[in-house]
Amino acid sequence: MPDDLNYAEIMPEVLRLSRFIEMQKIPSEMYVEHKVFRGLRDLNGNGVLTGLTNVSSVTAKKIVDGVEVPMDGKLYYQGIDVEQIVEGFLKENRFGFEETIYLLLFGSLPTVGELRDFEDLLSKMCTLPPSFVRDFILRTPDKDMMNTLARSVLTLYHYDDNPDDTSLPNMLRQCLRLIAQFPLLAVYGYQAYQHYENNQSLIIHRPRPDLSMAENILHMLRHDSKYTQLEARILDLALVLHAEHGGGNNSAFTTHVVASSGTDTYSAVAAALGSLKGPRHGGANNRVIAMFEEIKENVKDWNDEDEVCAYCKKLLHKEAFDRSGLIYGIGHAVYSLSDPRAVVFERFVKQLSTEKGREAEYMLYSNVARISPLLIAKERRMYKGVSANIDFYSGFVYDMLDLPMELYTPIFAISRIAGWSAHRIEEILSGGRIIRPAYKSVAPSREYVPLVDRS
Repeated sequence: MPDDLNYAEIMPEVLRLSRFIEMQKIPSEMYVEHKVFRGLRDLNGNGVLTGLTNVSSVTAKKIVDGVEVPMDGKLYYQGIDVEQIVEGFLKENRFGFEETIYLLLFGSLPTVGELRDFEDLLSKMCTLPPSFVRDFILRTPDKDMMNTLARSVLTLYHYDDNPDDTSLPNMLRQCLRLIAQFPLLAVYGYQAYQHYENNQSLIIHRPRPDLSMAENILHMLRHDSKYTQLEARILDLALVLHAEHGGGNNSAFTTHVVASSGTDTYSAVAAALGSLKGPRHGGANNRVIAMFEEIKENVKDWNDEDEVCAYCKKLLHKEAFDRSGLIYGIGHAVYSLSDPRAVVFERFVKQLSTEKGREAEYMLYSNVARISPLLIAKERRMYKGVSANIDFYSGFVYDMLDLPMELYTPIFAISRIAGWSAHRIEEILSGGRIIRPAYKSVAPSREYVPLVDRS
């Protein structure tokens, strides 16, 4: 808490005033009465259509004999199945994130020459303004890396000679520069915090032009810059799988809303970062990790399905962890039978757990992933099934990669800015109108009462 404010003195009055606000909470039944879909999702869990996009799509249902039935989830980038994208670059034994960025932005897969030129362009843009690290990042360390990212992005506005120009070439320049800069901003922000707040050594590695973005993250983050090829490949895979997720995800929708006002690229990206920071969006994997730490402490035999099942029941019954009634990492707003990102990722989670000697933990995750959907289906009324989502595994993977928890969500942002950039450009090119949905007022009409007459 800041020293210039006496919180003990002001909080009682703040708490008293907050009760007046609590009285204004709108009852949930009023949303049903007025046919308002909270979260922009209808009573069947379908998203309310608010726009059109080329960037990506998510499907989890198919029509059979005129009836919607659940299907294994599918994720498409510019119409191409992400599982095929992953299979393609893995088969050729190369990294895939740079190719994914190109696809999301330009709508087609690059040729060999186009990909090489694009990687060179990103490498040239992977720099920060002179003295930016010293004068801004190192002088203003913050324990929250997402806030560090947002502040850095807004500060970069002032280093841009043409920040408010929304012409296509200028927006593309800005987006590509931010995509290239995000790993530096996140890693250097973390190093600064560790040095100034936790008395750790300060070692700043410059990115290497011959490395992929995933490799450079590990190179810059680790003091000795060492990593295995499996570590780099799995981090690259995580970046590919998190790069975009349909225009309706909260941060992409935020990008569209903010961009529709005609504001600058830096403001739109900072707003998307604020959205991603939330625990219901990008911060979900942190909750998974915290939940599993408690499971590991309270479940004696991780291979005993009955014991694991009993603890999962406690989670559902609000008797364990944070008493929310949630099993974090299980379930998704769209997917039911499976999350394609989790399906792809899970194969490599097992491989990495073997390299790291953490097979027992992997088996615990597998048991919870298998047991939880059955329990939820039995104990909860649902309009669709549930399955493990990518957040269920990503935190475990980042932990095995020895990535600090403070960087879990920023790594998500390093990936997702590819999708935000595509949506930002798409909105400016195709939107044409400010997004302004309707809200229905349910406040009763009242007369103004002069101050002296109020009781």
